[in-house]
Amino acid sequence: MNLPAISPRTFRQIALIATICYALLVVTGGAVRLTGSGLGCLDWPVCSASSVTPAVSFHPLVEFSNRMVSVAVTVLSALTFLGALTPRVRRSDVVWLSSGLLGGIAGQIVIGGIVVLTKLNPYWVSLHFLLTLAVVADGIVLLRRLDHGNGRKRRLVSNELYLLVLILMGTTTALLAAGTMVTGSGPHAGGPGALRVPVSFRDMAELHADIALFLVGMTLAMLFALHATHAPGPVQRRARTLLEILFVQGALGYTQYFLHDNALVVEFHLAGATCAWIAIMVFFLGLTERDLVAPDSADTDRADTDRADTDSADTESTDSERLEIHVPVTVHASA
Repeated sequence: MNLPAISPRTFRQIALIATICYALLVVTGGAVRLTGSGLGCLDWPVCSASSVTPAVSFHPLVEFSNRMVSVAVTVLSALTFLGALTPRVRRSDVVWLSSGLLGGIAGQIVIGGIVVLTKLNPYWVSLHFLLTLAVVADGIVLLRRLDHGNGRKRRLVSNELYLLVLILMGTTTALLAAGTMVTGSGPHAGGPGALRVPVSFRDMAELHADIALFLVGMTLAMLFALHATHAPGPVQRRARTLLEILFVQGALGYTQYFLHDNALVVEFHLAGATCAWIAIMVFFLGLTERDLVAPDSADTDRADTDRADTDSADTESTDSERLEIHVPVTVHASA
């Protein structure tokens, strides 16, 4: 298949828009749940058995709008994958990461259908949310590779700090998972008669808050450690940005709790969670630098250099042999 030419800059723009749309899915999906519109469309993938489009009423329109964002993400993910196959962009890591966007939307479609068919089972809803964030992470890694290449990695911090950041990321994942359970046990089921997580809202909120406080404490400690070890300025700035977002998230979380899970505050909290996830991914990826030359290319260059040296040595050896043969003959003739 002959694909049209596409410049690396255009490809990056498409990948960036696809990643942003994935992040937007979190907000629109949250709006569906918080407005009780989860069953606004009773069928899948069409809205109802008799119509592809929704009825002109609030809940069907909210649910169908979320599906339209999913359609846009599908198209953009497909364009990103096809763009990665074009000659000026094609690179093994870019192709794999682009396929992650396409595979992610396929998973979203399947899980979205299961969510509707199981009448908004809270565990499937949570998985739907977490998968979206996983694909957002894939998009961020793709953008990073496009900007910084896929050559050898060099860490900008010590192994101990790198390990601390890995623990930080694990804690963030646990925090996000607990947050989905808080919503699943609260008043926003996503629709009338939807299943709930069989744990009290208060208990889940307290667990979520405990993990959040631990995460903020670890982030603060890490920021001090980065300063003490004279980590590069950009690394410290990204850490401060992460800490600031976590503080805002904490304020929103307590506001949400004291307002008894107010829907508008929850929506802001969901958007903040997405921003926090993006911030920690950018911070983590910024702990290393990569060469612009791919390892395969570097190995090829070295192999070509070694081959050239070998050929040069063989040529010198051959010339030497010719000289050794030629000199005695010349001497003998003169005698």
